Amino acid sequence: MYPDVIKKIIDNFKDFPGIGDKSAERLTFSLVNFDKDRLEQFANSILELKDKINRCDICGGICEGNTCSICSNESRNRNYLFVVEKPKDIFLFEKLGIYNGYYHVLGGLISPLEGINPEDITIDKLIDRINKNSVKEVILALKPTIEGETTMQYVKKLLEPYEVKVTKIATGIPMGTDIEYIDNMTLEMALEQRKDIT
Repeated sequence: MYPDVIKKIIDNFKDFPGIGDKSAERLTFSLVNFDKDRLEQFANSILELKDKINRCDICGGICEGNTCSICSNESRNRNYLFVVEKPKDIFLFEKLGIYNGYYHVLGGLISPLEGINPEDITIDKLIDRINKNSVKEVILALKPTIEGETTMQYVKKLLEPYEVKVTKIATGIPMGTDIEYIDNMTLEMALEQRKDIT
């Protein structure tokens, strides 16, 4: 029904999470209304994602250089290390403006059914960071699913020999919900009411 060029763009938009047929069509027809300069600017911005965005050498977050602005900020509190699953999770908590420590991105959750084992995520790097820095508390902010709980329990067990407190954010967060879809107030309360892992 649509010209091939339009159909290709619609299909590409449908690869995005949460974008169905109607949203993909709406976005595509918005692009049709852009002038050529605006379209080129948009296309170049997308290409720059691959050319300029890297993973931070220290925390695993995303940045334009080798080290993100958080890890290179020496005024932050080295006593706290906030552990998240994905780079995007860092930005969710940074927006709250209440946490001033550092972050660590695991890059996934332990899930034997999906073939993701402890060695497939950055737990070794987490332990290395705890050894090298004066970390007093590791705060786990993983989604409340079986995989998230399994990962938290594994990390807690692994950190038992170290002099570090291991907490998790409070669960005002519904089971099975991805952290990126939770509102700021719920995230803030979950962080402030974190508790020991039992």
